Amino acid sequence: MFVRLLAVLGLFGALAAAPQPAAAQQSLTVFAAASLKNALDDASAAFSKATGVKVVASYEASSALAKQIEQGAPADVFISADLAWMDYTSAHKLIKPDTRFNLLGNRLVLIAPKDSKLDHVAIAKGFDIATLAGDGRIAVADVKAVPAGRYAKTALTSLGAWAAAEPKLAQAENVRATLAFVARNETPLGIVYATDAKIEPKVKIVGEFPDDAYPPVTYPVAETSASKNAAAARYLAFLRTGAAKAVFEKYGFSYLIKPVS
Repeated sequence: MFVRLLAVLGLFGALAAAPQPAAAQQSLTVFAAASLKNALDDASAAFSKATGVKVVASYEASSALAKQIEQGAPADVFISADLAWMDYTSAHKLIKPDTRFNLLGNRLVLIAPKDSKLDHVAIAKGFDIATLAGDGRIAVADVKAVPAGRYAKTALTSLGAWAAAEPKLAQAENVRATLAFVARNETPLGIVYATDAKIEPKVKIVGEFPDDAYPPVTYPVAETSASKNAAAARYLAFLRTGAAKAVFEKYGFSYLIKPVS
């Protein structure tokens, strides 16, 4: 009996001395427009360093992300590339309205492969992008659903270029896929955001669309209704800081709010 008691006590002591598994790191899931990837990766890394909270980001077209949230995807924060898809999530009660704010702005530009003979294109009323593309196609994001594509359609329509351009469009699932078409020389022209062009060395900006040709490119952000993650509020607060502002401006975004710290 005494021997068995010693054995039990020895086993208990061994278990107590054994290293215990570390507590799981708190994490946060962010669904964000594809055009944000590089900048938001850096901003999220700074947030994680400051708080110890791991940020898991999913980047896609805002339209696709909004639909995924509607279908129950476990996102804590949603950042759209336009107001319309954030309005959609709000109308379907998928976000917490009191957490919503407009964070960033962007611009629409015309790009060509880096080795293109095109240099500077004046974009104004009467702009003939179809002739400019020659026998090639014009890369854009899906003009029916994806913000970058919808902005592009509005701009081309406003400038009187849509009817001729539409048959030449090569539509992609998001703006980064659009960028890739041009970077790989698959299309001689593409319409993307200025920030996308800035991060891809294989393309160059050959023209800027006039601001009055399309609605302001705006990135609203909000916590999702389904989120019960306390880190979501901390993340949204971080996006309002001077540190976040510096990251986004480095990548060419305009910062639409006054930093709180």
